[in-house]
Amino acid sequence: MDMVIPQNLRALAEACSFPLYIVGGYVRDFLAGLKSGKQDIDICAPVAAEKFVAVAESCGAYVNAVYANTGTVKLCFGAEEYEFACFRSDEYVRGVHAPVKTFFTDDIYADARRRDFKCNAVYYDIKRGELCDPLGGIEDIKNKVIATVALPDKVFGEDGLRLMRLARQAAQTGFSPSADCLAGAKNNARLAADVSAERIYAELAAILQADLRYGVKDAQYRGLEILKSTGVLNVILPELTLGDGMAQNEKFHRYDVLEHSLRAVKYAEPCVRLAALVHDIGKPYCMRENGNYHMHEKEGARIALAALSRLKVPKKAAAEAAELTALHMYDMRCDARENKIRKFMVKNYAVLDKLLLLKQADYSACRDDTSTAPCVEKWRGIYGKMVEEGVPFTLKDMKVRGGEIIAAGAAPSSVGGILEKLLYDCAVGAVKNEREALLKRCRIYIG
Repeated sequence: MDMVIPQNLRALAEACSFPLYIVGGYVRDFLAGLKSGKQDIDICAPVAAEKFVAVAESCGAYVNAVYANTGTVKLCFGAEEYEFACFRSDEYVRGVHAPVKTFFTDDIYADARRRDFKCNAVYYDIKRGELCDPLGGIEDIKNKVIATVALPDKVFGEDGLRLMRLARQAAQTGFSPSADCLAGAKNNARLAADVSAERIYAELAAILQADLRYGVKDAQYRGLEILKSTGVLNVILPELTLGDGMAQNEKFHRYDVLEHSLRAVKYAEPCVRLAALVHDIGKPYCMRENGNYHMHEKEGARIALAALSRLKVPKKAAAEAAELTALHMYDMRCDARENKIRKFMVKNYAVLDKLLLLKQADYSACRDDTSTAPCVEKWRGIYGKMVEEGVPFTLKDMKVRGGEIIAAGAAPSSVGGILEKLLYDCAVGAVKNEREALLKRCRIYIG
């Protein structure tokens, strides 16, 4: 075996009088030939936590935490971080994320059966340099299959978070869930509602960036499709799945509202994928209330913010996704006049780059057309002209300051408004961004 093992971990394994194993994603990824910039290494052994801690500390490890109930230890050698777990078997109550009882064991088969998927239950004996495969996980890795370590109803029934982990791991690795695994996830989809919002969003965020983990093409879209097919997406974002089967104008759209949203994520750059997911979340509401999609971006911003807040999405990210949702339809048909677009760009400069990315993703998702969106091409041309003209995009870029406006006779309370008007004047070419010209122009706004 030619697995890369940090020297500190090798030394720790040599110091142990018991076998020390690496288990989980690190072994799976090695066997599958998947490479990532940073990979966590989980270790385990058939000994009590206190015995392992004693050996680890004698080897120079710093123990950050010991969780006696689960036999889990967090430790590090400088920047190298590891999580150790005693061999154990867990007992769950359906719908409760954490085990209600833990039984420690020296049986590697029992330890493997308490995990989620067989591809994550392959062990590597560090000292001996050998694999141990209690459940046939190596064959699953070879075939790029995700199958549960026990009956799917049992595995997903024990922990609803595994429903999200299934979609995320399948997306990241490019593995395919078995038919039984998918059926079991579908049968237990409602249990996702019992998992904390923070844990759900952490997995969803990883799905939205899934292609970045190992470079699997369109991984983020595939993960969302698994959430959709198992019914989990309907549990965590019911506002979004109301668009499932909801038809759109065939002249512009090949897909229904939900599929279009998922494909927008497929085509979106990583920084706007959350916004791409929710950009049309207002369409089902508008269709139900008005019989059409008019102003869906406005309603969508409100609905998106509420849904993302419920999922405990960080406030800044949620607010940005809602703002981009509110703005994404502006000039979609390329009929807005240039001066209006110039003012719009200045007003929304903080999110302009991301808005253009969202507009492109939205366009591409309509008919799988990856050519430059007409609106994006038009806006980039206007933006280029503005840059050439030296147009300021923010107040900081202005060649005049508030004190100078006051000195010209403005009331202090009016300075902000005057500066904003001057900024828009610069945007449309009514005045150049030059100190004297701006001071002269400001006098028309001083009452």
